[in-house]
Amino acid sequence: MAEHPHLHRGNVAVLIPALNEALRIEGVVSDALSYCEHVIVVDDGSDDATPDIVAALPVTLLRHSRRMGKGQALREGFAEARRRGFAAVVTMDGDGQHCASDIPRMIEAANRYPDCIVNGARLKKRGTQPWYRRIGNDFGDWGIAWGCGFRMVDTQSGQRLYPAAVLALDDVPGEGFVFEAQILISAARRLGCGVVSVPVETRYHCADSDEQFRKSHFRLYRDLKLITLHVLRQVLARGNLLRTWRETRAHPPVIFDPGTAPDAMLANEPMQGAR
Repeated sequence: MAEHPHLHRGNVAVLIPALNEALRIEGVVSDALSYCEHVIVVDDGSDDATPDIVAALPVTLLRHSRRMGKGQALREGFAEARRRGFAAVVTMDGDGQHCASDIPRMIEAANRYPDCIVNGARLKKRGTQPWYRRIGNDFGDWGIAWGCGFRMVDTQSGQRLYPAAVLALDDVPGEGFVFEAQILISAARRLGCGVVSVPVETRYHCADSDEQFRKSHFRLYRDLKLITLHVLRQVLARGNLLRTWRETRAHPPVIFDPGTAPDAMLANEPMQGAR
């Protein structure tokens, strides 16, 4: 990739795709503004009070007149961030499951590894995650890693930092949640972009917590099936299945946790993605 600017709260935008997030969106946006100066919200045709709440906040609001899916919301948010000249984007869901306080660590990781997507991997308090979601995540990790050519953790996380070069990728196929899988593969193959994971807290409603979250838009069986079939086509189209699998297994996930003992969480140096 080209020369990389130093990332900071002023040149990184937070992008929040939102669909019926009236329960938590105000707090999510307010928290994000504590760590970045610019927030872009893409309302995907909400039929609750989400757009009205966001319109009263100091953010950029883009609206769909009808639901077009998370993939299209992300595409339009990326285009807006590029138009405004941001050096990177941190994506967060609007339901409150991501902590804005993780953003500084993600920016630090991105400055350390500028040719990588930074993934907020839900590795902390995984016991609060429903067992079926863990199984789905692990299965997704297995397939998407094969498509990228290197292993990673929590490929279904919606909390990521994308550098400007990834935002500029055009013709990334896939709709809905499939887009989030495909952009990892496209970035790896077309840009040689790796993935570095920063451990973040898993946040779900549980018996010992009074935090409320709306029901997830992710439908485990339907969406995992769509992701799996899409990624399988990508893997088959690439060919050399056995060789690719062996190369993938030879490159373990890269996990970086700023603030721990020096480099204690570094699993290995990021591999450049297969082109």
